Amino acid sequence: MKRIVSGIKPSGDPTIGNYLGAMKRWADNQHIEGCENFFFIANLHAITTKQDPSLLKKRTLDIVAWLITVGVDPNRSVIFVQSMIPAHSEICWILNNYVTMGELGKMTQYKDKSLKSGKEGQLAGLFDYPVLMAGDVLLYDADEIPVGFDQVQHVELCRTIAQRFNNQHGDTFKIPKATFSKTSAKIMSLNNATEKMSKSDVKDSYVLLEDSADDILKKFKKAVTDSDNKVAFANDKPELSNLLTIYSEFSGKPVSEIESEHKDSGYGKFKTELGELVAEKLTALQNTYSDIRSNEERLMNIITEGNSNAAVIANEKISVLKDKIGLL
Repeated sequence: MKRIVSGIKPSGDPTIGNYLGAMKRWADNQHIEGCENFFFIANLHAITTKQDPSLLKKRTLDIVAWLITVGVDPNRSVIFVQSMIPAHSEICWILNNYVTMGELGKMTQYKDKSLKSGKEGQLAGLFDYPVLMAGDVLLYDADEIPVGFDQVQHVELCRTIAQRFNNQHGDTFKIPKATFSKTSAKIMSLNNATEKMSKSDVKDSYVLLEDSADDILKKFKKAVTDSDNKVAFANDKPELSNLLTIYSEFSGKPVSEIESEHKDSGYGKFKTELGELVAEKLTALQNTYSDIRSNEERLMNIITEGNSNAAVIANEKISVLKDKIGLL
């Protein structure tokens, strides 16, 4: 049985980037024969930046509700909350002793923030969170980790840490591998196709799952394009390629078919039709989400059951680790 483990941070309201790059893919994974799926809300990762406590709690439940809305079935997948399984924090401390500061200092996200505002002001949690990320998947003997391309470096560090521990203490961890969606591993900003769609960017650069139909249409109409007015997917047309990827994911049509349908369309017509399509699909999801989110008791029952299933595996792995390194 192949085990897939992945998480999502509740650090802001989810975007279509989260939906296409992770949530939708997680739902699809459930139909792969011989796979078991563990999906978690990575709220410990969220606190590497300042969070409003009440919002963090709300968004944790929001994401559980969105996962169910998009088709993640708690009867087929384990859905749990990272902070409610103490083994995640415990394995992070243990694995800190199998990674160097030099390795962590090379992580792109830490380097980028350090260059912008200096190393001295960065939180230790930001520096160290790739170790927690490694522990998140090594706890469950993950075979595969579905990630965006920006997370490959973290998966490679995870593999290094696991192999280093195995070399010192004997086979303990599976060595997981990163897996990617062929199309939507990385949905880009509507304002800048060189940047990943992010909730921390300016408002018009992302589309939230809870955006109104009017806001969605306005955002796509404002989306940055090039000047040749030709709807085509190409390396030198990153903005149009990003929009075509979004169109393909929401419509279920191949990019080539969308290009053919819009060969005589200008960008204005194309972006309007894309906005209307996304608005229609999200409005339907929002209606389902509203019903699911309103039943908080059910959401907590799903979390409790998922936590229970995850904790059995996580606690067993922690016991093995402690025994191997001499901890009582």
